[in-house]
Amino acid sequence: MSQPTIESILQEHRLFHPSAEFSQKAQIKSLDEYHRLYEEANADPQAFWARLAETELHWFQKWDTVLDWQPPFAKWFVNGKLNISYNCLDRHLTTWRRNKAALIWEGEPGDSRTLTYAQLHREVCQFANALKHLGVQKGDRVGLYMPMIPEAAIAMLACARVGAAHTVVFGGFSAEALRDRLVDGQAKVVVTADGGWRKDAIVPLKEQVDKALADGSVPSVTHTLVVKRTGQETHMQGDRDHWWHDLQKQVSADCPAEPMGSEDLLFILYTSGSTGKPKGVVHTTGGYNLYSHITTKWIFDLQDTDVYWCTADVGWITGHSYIVYGPLSNGATTVMYEGAPRASNPGCFWDVIEKHGVNIFYTAPTAIRAFIKMGDEHPKARDLSSLRLLGTVGEPINPEAWIWYQQVIGGGRCPIVDTWWQTETGGIMITALPGAIPTKPGSATLPFPGILADVIDLEGNSVGVNEGGYLAVRHPWPGMMRTVYGDPDRFRRIYWEHIPPKEGQYLYFAGDGARRDEDGYFWVMGRVDDVINVAGHRLGTMEIESALVSHPAVAEAAVVGKPDELKGQDIVAFVTLEGTYSPSDALLKELKQHVVNEIGAIARPGEIRFAEALPKTRSGKIMRRLLRDLASGVEISSDTSTLEDRSVLEKLREG
Repeated sequence: MSQPTIESILQEHRLFHPSAEFSQKAQIKSLDEYHRLYEEANADPQAFWARLAETELHWFQKWDTVLDWQPPFAKWFVNGKLNISYNCLDRHLTTWRRNKAALIWEGEPGDSRTLTYAQLHREVCQFANALKHLGVQKGDRVGLYMPMIPEAAIAMLACARVGAAHTVVFGGFSAEALRDRLVDGQAKVVVTADGGWRKDAIVPLKEQVDKALADGSVPSVTHTLVVKRTGQETHMQGDRDHWWHDLQKQVSADCPAEPMGSEDLLFILYTSGSTGKPKGVVHTTGGYNLYSHITTKWIFDLQDTDVYWCTADVGWITGHSYIVYGPLSNGATTVMYEGAPRASNPGCFWDVIEKHGVNIFYTAPTAIRAFIKMGDEHPKARDLSSLRLLGTVGEPINPEAWIWYQQVIGGGRCPIVDTWWQTETGGIMITALPGAIPTKPGSATLPFPGILADVIDLEGNSVGVNEGGYLAVRHPWPGMMRTVYGDPDRFRRIYWEHIPPKEGQYLYFAGDGARRDEDGYFWVMGRVDDVINVAGHRLGTMEIESALVSHPAVAEAAVVGKPDELKGQDIVAFVTLEGTYSPSDALLKELKQHVVNEIGAIARPGEIRFAEALPKTRSGKIMRRLLRDLASGVEISSDTSTLEDRSVLEKLREG
């Protein structure tokens, strides 16, 4: 593993302060208040988290130990009992929120549905009883392979209600990827739908489930439950398959929430690596409930009147924490959208914001860059005046896209929370608190209170100001993953042994390179393997990508390194162009010189390849490891199960 002494030459000095009006009404109102919270958490982390756990959540039984830390294994709120479904639903029913909209759903073909907290509670209780009817018990695992429909959230909450762990598999995964996850998690039941809508087409989900379960390849699965969503003819197998609506009619709507131990398994969520089988990230009940709750409340500055929309899929951790559990635990109104921006409806996101009066909008930089390419005319044709806060998630955002987002979507009035976190962290780790922390385009800003983040070298020492290093966390936090399911040695090896423990102190290694500037702001430079060593100079791919995207011709860029006998590595850039530009030798030379002007001659790409589109995961992340293989001319052998559109890869190969 190379040392990412990233030289940041792309300096970003613009500073955006929240308005006085925003700060005055915010959950956290000033930089001084943020610093007080941070120092309180730093001085006594256990007391800080215990205070929040007591005031923010409902407990059936209080814990007797706040933190049991046996590095690298943590237990939080030991012997405490609670239920996250109760915290998301039941406790709101005795308040005015009972008849408040809990979930607003917008379907791809244009259908809509709104569930109040009372209605959502009833449906969750019914489905929890349906699971019990099929023999699901506390401690069992349930696989969910769902489109973005209310039943996905209902199934998650129902599993949590009865004490069964859910493992949500994104509805775009192949049958093989689904099977591998069901086998690893030993799922007892699978919940799916006949199909789901994706960019004007039906994705046949039940058909994929049948393939995954064929020939008894997942022997642990005894039943499947199927939501009738798209209505096409669907094969139903004997005693194994059941229609959701049929079972719902047969069961009671009375299902008390099961008191769960704080460390009882809540869910397993699988992440793909470049090699090896997917990792089953384990999250447990109490710490995750608290961390998803308080980060949602403070980072998105939730007010009781807000309509909040995170555009992720529930198949990813962002959907778990910031569509379902975090917002509902706070009693918020959360929006779920089945669709995606597409050629037939490039303004669909703005339609949803206008229709439902969305106040808080949380999406990915990849989506923002796609919006830029589609043109300003689409958002400008809608009324987006309801927006008061914007957020980004998934990867670092280049400054030019940040500015466009702030100006065109936010009308120059909305703070932006640029959030850094991972499936493994359970919730957001580094971000602005929007009423308190001034923002810099491209920087995730400061750690959340209670998160002791640092930029370190290979020996675990903090590096200097604006020196590149490894992003690490020095103290456990409630939302952290507990282990890799069934493989604690892999957990220890991947996350805790890259940086050898010093004097017994273990450091969580995030796998990202970063730097910290003179104001203490964190600049995340991407994965460590996305650092290019050119003739002894280590350059963050994010910096070169930002330089390319700042050129008016470039809509999106992905930069990778390829082996070079002379330099060690050379820089290869894949770029997509704005609609009015076409590939040419003159533009190629102009872009190379533009990078030199922005960064310096050392960052000049050796090669620029024009592309119609870039290979992305279904959650919108550019798959740079595939581009590295293409650039190096080697056979692609790593996992492509998360690739959204395989034709993109084929066109790049041909090109």
